[in-house]
Amino acid sequence: MRAGDAGRLLVETSDGVWSSRALINATGTWDRPFSARYPGQETFRGRQSHTAQYAGPEEFAGLRVAVVGGGASGTQHLLEIAPYAAATTWATRRPPVFREGPFDENAGRAAVALVEERVRQGLPPRSVVSVTGLLLNDAIRQGLADGVLDRQPMFDRVTPEGVAWNDGRHVSADVVLWATGFRAAIDHLRPLRLREPGGGIRLDGTRAVADSRIHLVGYGPSASTIGANRAGRAAVRDIRRLPAEEPVAA
Repeated sequence: MRAGDAGRLLVETSDGVWSSRALINATGTWDRPFSARYPGQETFRGRQSHTAQYAGPEEFAGLRVAVVGGGASGTQHLLEIAPYAAATTWATRRPPVFREGPFDENAGRAAVALVEERVRQGLPPRSVVSVTGLLLNDAIRQGLADGVLDRQPMFDRVTPEGVAWNDGRHVSADVVLWATGFRAAIDHLRPLRLREPGGGIRLDGTRAVADSRIHLVGYGPSASTIGANRAGRAAVRDIRRLPAEEPVAA
């Protein structure tokens, strides 16, 4: 992606180069899983994987599994894996926040607004779950009662046999499963220099403040089913207001 002549964008693809007056970037996050880096990872003799490669709990049968991450994927996978695994350990950077009550439309909009505020400030977006907390449903309650969701603070290093804390504790593990989320897949937009000093792309609605020709759907507040449909409609409405010339790329 790069700037072209006459105020147009040049979109370079495997099928050729397209000239466009506007572009909707809807690449989302799913193909850019994020795995944290911790001292000693390269020495681990077991297997490390990300929830993006999760194929089901059966692959963990009889293994000792350390699940890292306090989001919905971490808790869901942990609850699925526990009946199959020989042992499980759950580690998170922050204590999980469990939310009582229904998550209705108003609560969803409030959560999206909190994420949207970071984007307006040009900061890297956080996930919607990070501001909503985890819904305290029957499965979560059972996991807490059974001790499966016995959260441990984040370990300080990875050892050849497992994970360890600086207070001397050590847990043996055959697998470290990183349930550490995803980052926005926007590297292809780098030539346009959209990032703010804070590290994120500042948006006005779906438009990039640094270049109003670019609309981002699946970034920040729209990187979830709560906000994606609304953001997509808003981007299309804005582009349709452009003077009628030639079709625009999307």
